[in-house]
Amino acid sequence: MIFKEILVRYGELSTKGRNKKDFISRLRDNVRYSFNDIAPLKIRAERDRMFIEVENKEKFDVLMDRLPHVFGIQSISPVASCEKDLDVMKALAFEILEDYREKGDLTFKVEVHRTDKTFPLNTHELQREMGATILPNFPNFKVQVKNPDFALRIEVREDAIYMMAQVIQGAGGMPIGSNGRSLLMLSGGIDSPVAGYLMMKRGVRLDAIHFFSPPYTSDNALQKVKELANELTKFGANIRLHVIPFTELQVAVKDAVPDNMSMTSTRRMMMKVADKVREEVGALGIVTGESLGQVASQTLESLTAINDVTNTPILRPLISADKNDIIKIAKDIGTYETSIQPFEDCCTIFTPSSPKTKPKLEKVQRFESFTEFDELIDRAVKNREVYQFPQKEVKEDKFADLL
Repeated sequence: MIFKEILVRYGELSTKGRNKKDFISRLRDNVRYSFNDIAPLKIRAERDRMFIEVENKEKFDVLMDRLPHVFGIQSISPVASCEKDLDVMKALAFEILEDYREKGDLTFKVEVHRTDKTFPLNTHELQREMGATILPNFPNFKVQVKNPDFALRIEVREDAIYMMAQVIQGAGGMPIGSNGRSLLMLSGGIDSPVAGYLMMKRGVRLDAIHFFSPPYTSDNALQKVKELANELTKFGANIRLHVIPFTELQVAVKDAVPDNMSMTSTRRMMMKVADKVREEVGALGIVTGESLGQVASQTLESLTAINDVTNTPILRPLISADKNDIIKIAKDIGTYETSIQPFEDCCTIFTPSSPKTKPKLEKVQRFESFTEFDELIDRAVKNREVYQFPQKEVKEDKFADLL
C-alpha cells in the first residue's frame, strides 16, 4: 500500500479566531472516539489541517470509509510518500495517477508546496518537470491551471516527499460538542432524526428523549427509536436515550381536555417533561423535528401554545423545510428505512379526527387546570429508562410488565 497517512482539512474551522485550538482539539477527540475500534490512532493536528498515520490497509480502508461522516471535516485525501529523489517521485506519481487512466479525458495541474527550501528544484521548476513527465504517459490528461478536474499535490517536507491527488468531501459543519448540549425529542418518524443530524452538524452534542406509551405502543416501536439513536452515533458522538413512561400522562390528557385540543395539550406535557430532563442532564436547548404547517400541532398558533410551557430555547432546524427535502436527507444519512417501519408511536394514538389548527392558549390552560398534571410529570421523569448508544450491553426492559 502506497498511502502512509490521511490528510484531513478543517473547512469551516479555518475561519475561527483565538478559540480555533479548542475546535481542533474537539475534532481530534471526536475522531479518536469514532475509531475507537481500530485504536490507537497517531494524529498530528496543525493549525489548518490534520494528519492521521496509517499502518496497514485494513485501518486505511476503515478510515477512508468513515471519516467523511465525522462533522468538522471538510475533505480528506490519502497521502503517499517517498524519498526526495526525482526519479522515485515520478514513479510514485505514476502509481497514484494510474486510477485516472481509464476515466476519460481529464484536466489536471501539478501543485507544489516546499517546506524544505534546500530541495534543488524550486516550486515552478518541479511543477514543470513533473508535468512534462506525466503528460506523455497519460494521453487522456490535459493541463488546466484554473479549475481542473483534479490536481496532483506535491509537498516537499524536511523528511520526505508527500503526494496526493484524490479529494473526498467530508460532512462539513462543526465538531460535535463544540456548541454545547441539547435534548432531541426523538419520535421514531422521519423528521426528528434529521433534525438531530442537522443540530449535530452545527456542533451540538445530543441526548434524546422518547415518549413510550404501552400498551398502546409496542416494543417494536421502542426498538425502532433505539435503532435511530444508534444510527445517529455514527457521526462522531455517543447518545443517551431517555425513555419516558408516558401512558399515564397521555390518558390523563385524553380524559381532561376536549378531543380537538388534546394534541396540543399532549405536546405541552411532552415539552414540560423534556424541560425537566433537559435541566437534569445540563442541556441548553430542546430540539424538535417540527416543520411549520406540516400537521395540526405545527401551525404557528399551535407552536405558540406549546412554547408557552417553557423559557428554554426550542431549536427547530426543519421549521421551513419541505417534506421531500427532509426525506432526501433521511435517505442520505441512512435513517429513512428505519423511520418508515410501520410501528406506531405515542403521537399517532388518540389522534382526534378534527384537531384544532389554531388553538386558543387560554382555553388549553383552562382545561388543563382541572387536573394535577405536575405530579404525573414528576413521576414520568423519575421513572424514565436511560440507554447509552452505541449500546455496550443489553439492559433489562423496565416496561416489559406493562405490555
